Amino acid sequence: MVDKGIKKIPVQQLRLGMYVHEFSGSWMEHPFWRSKFLLRTEDDLARVVQSGIKELWIDPAKGCDVAGGVSVTEVRKEVERELEFAASMPLPLDTAESTQAALAKATALYRRSVPRIASLFSEARLGRAVNAASCTPLVEEISESVMRNPGALISVVRLKQRDDYTYMHSVAVCALMVALGRALGVEGDALRQIGLAGMLHDLGKAAMPLEVLNKPGKLSDDEFTLMKLHPERGHAMLVEGGGVGPLVLDVCLHHHEKVDGSGYPHGLSGEHLSLFAKMGAVCDVYDAVTSVRPYKNGWDPGDALRKMAQWKGHFDTRIFQAFVKTVGIYPTGSLVRLQSGRLAVVMAQNPTALLTPRVKAFFSLKSNLRVEPTEIDLSSPWVQDKVMACESPEDWPFKDLDRLAGLLAPR
Repeated sequence: MVDKGIKKIPVQQLRLGMYVHEFSGSWMEHPFWRSKFLLRTEDDLARVVQSGIKELWIDPAKGCDVAGGVSVTEVRKEVERELEFAASMPLPLDTAESTQAALAKATALYRRSVPRIASLFSEARLGRAVNAASCTPLVEEISESVMRNPGALISVVRLKQRDDYTYMHSVAVCALMVALGRALGVEGDALRQIGLAGMLHDLGKAAMPLEVLNKPGKLSDDEFTLMKLHPERGHAMLVEGGGVGPLVLDVCLHHHEKVDGSGYPHGLSGEHLSLFAKMGAVCDVYDAVTSVRPYKNGWDPGDALRKMAQWKGHFDTRIFQAFVKTVGIYPTGSLVRLQSGRLAVVMAQNPTALLTPRVKAFFSLKSNLRVEPTEIDLSSPWVQDKVMACESPEDWPFKDLDRLAGLLAPR
């Protein structure tokens, strides 16, 4: 987000005539197709207030102003302090193989997973009992991939296409749950159960009408109300099919709850939510907002973390901090600005130094031109450069960041 006088205000300060620039929260959780518009009617004002949104950004240059508010610069500084604190005690996520080898294996696993998950959802859509045990071999494969290199599969599945989103979201959340569980010290069968929970958390979407599930636009209020039934539908399917424990059932039913009690389906607050449901909430949202959807492009992974850090009351603080350590303060594929005056894309994490990833510099801000791509390990004692800020790809015309990051094969 470029700072042009835009500021964040609590929703209680919103008035007619203000220009809404962006909502502070996931686009999946408010009733507006457009995020930028002039607030003209009492009806729209009421819908914003009643949507559960707590904060939003306004642009005083295009509408009415209000005393107070927090500037983009101030918010960025606060968020960076929070993320740097979360990354200040890196986890021992040593990898057992090179990044390129791990990415190749992760890509192959990604391709094998699509038909297997699609088959599971198809059976559920036809009303047949779900055989959760059939998912165990795939969960094992995903867990092994995460153990070899936590970032590889997480990075690869972010590249999912619109037409296989539902299935690959299951794989992505499975991988994220295993990585986060490992970060929180979960081991053995509990870690496998966490992975299974991630894979089956959205099973209830198989009971949703396809025209709603695949709608290439924002859902209407009635359609969104229908979609909010998917946790309960999925829970019922898993109970009927049998073969899953309480951990999996809990994550399926409660992954859309929030610690402040404003989530669904039961509006449970922090003390009434399990560790695993709180983990599911973080992993589900991160993959959803960083993925291409039928009606919206995904957020840059670095941008996503910084936006999620601003959603007060949504996530458990300790779990979100562990999640930042899991994916890195600058996740693979993020666009960053270097002290040297270059833009670079993050290629890989340094597990013991999350603030200094391996990057590929490719653009000079001084000349405003692309330059020969150069790989830089910012953790090397011989390198004086460092990351100054995370940039939003929306502000730049680059279309090849994933390829530069090594997530796609060169053309």
